Amino acid sequence: MSFVGEADDWISELPDEILVHILSLLSLKEAARTSVLSSRWINLWKHTPSLCFDAQQSLIDKLYLDVELLESERLKYVKWVNSVIQSHISPALKEFKIRFNLNKSSSKAITQWLEFAFSRKVERLELDIKTRHGSSKYYCFPDEFLTLTNFRPPPNFQPASHSMLVAAGFKSLKALVFKFVRVSGGAIEFLLHNCPLLEQLIVHESNKLSKLQVCGSSLKLKHLEIVHCCPGLESLKVSAPKLTTLIVTTVTGLLLENVPMLVNVSVRCDPDSISIKRLFDVVLSRCISHMHTLYLGQYSCGFLRGEMDEICDLPKMPNLKKLVIEYCGRGHESLIRLAALIRASPYLEEFVLQFNWSTLPREDRQIEGAVANSPHHHLKIFKFCSYYGSANDVELLSYILENCIVLEKIIIDPDFVWFRDKLEVEETARLNVKQKLAPQVPRHIELVVL
Repeated sequence: MSFVGEADDWISELPDEILVHILSLLSLKEAARTSVLSSRWINLWKHTPSLCFDAQQSLIDKLYLDVELLESERLKYVKWVNSVIQSHISPALKEFKIRFNLNKSSSKAITQWLEFAFSRKVERLELDIKTRHGSSKYYCFPDEFLTLTNFRPPPNFQPASHSMLVAAGFKSLKALVFKFVRVSGGAIEFLLHNCPLLEQLIVHESNKLSKLQVCGSSLKLKHLEIVHCCPGLESLKVSAPKLTTLIVTTVTGLLLENVPMLVNVSVRCDPDSISIKRLFDVVLSRCISHMHTLYLGQYSCGFLRGEMDEICDLPKMPNLKKLVIEYCGRGHESLIRLAALIRASPYLEEFVLQFNWSTLPREDRQIEGAVANSPHHHLKIFKFCSYYGSANDVELLSYILENCIVLEKIIIDPDFVWFRDKLEVEETARLNVKQKLAPQVPRHIELVVL
């Protein structure tokens, strides 16, 4: 049923500002479709402050496997973006997002899109352009872009000084996301110091990044994320007084200096390259006393194989409230050593373990031995992902039940997504919860099995 043109079409009588806000809540394609409603709506969508060219994940997955279809859809995508840009009217953008399977064959178009976004004083800019052909085919963020000399404006854009408007666009940028884009450390440092409002910087999968300094007393940066940029990334120096969140997938060459507000830290590292003792005492020494959340990822749990003296001598984390550990194990490591982290975090409230076993935990492994009681007065939630019910699991859970005085909830997730016989393994895990764990859990503690 259509109400356009009828007396009760009260929506069309609303001010443009309200209608444009309503359209901004729709997807870009949905907003554009409203242009056929009536003459009142023809140009409204062109004023929307957010341009999110976000392809569906299902299509991206399909294109990753079908080369011929990919080339066809890539041309359609580029044509779609160009068409919208040429029609767009709003002088300012809250968000400009490109998410599709593109490579350097589309470099000319991508660069023009960036020019357009900066010329419209974009606040959030995201390029997420994963390609199936590997990093050699990634779009390369051009260093000459930063000199503001080689710009060619979009067809519909004819300012008196395009390069000056693009430069002015840097001043509005608050969030910058580069995924699968080759970008140099020099380019990022230029943007950091020429985007005075920048609060969020995210770089994923950039093999051109070798050395990076995120430093400056005037930086407003709050969120820094440098993910899967190794082995090319040799050094990362961070000195940012307003930084609250740091996410990195390597600690090789990581140097933290002036980070007084850093409270959320996520690191992944290989225990063969750095010991848990050095990670805490050296790499994280500038923030360890005021961290609220710590994520130790995938290869960062070498302490499960380390010397006990080193594990028991970890520095205190007096403000840590949440600890998340992800670990790839072989099924024989002693989990009771994780108790050292609980003891080092006297105000810890939530503890999450995510184990990705390469083989099932051994049932016949001998328990390492009694660990001295150390009552903990703040841990309320313990979540165990990939719980199987082996001796490894039981000894850690027994320690937590005996020592965590105010424990309120245990969450068990028996998900073994990487195993071929996944359903059979999970069925055994659930049975072990019922037979081995449930009888140990006091009634006042909620046991949740996902």
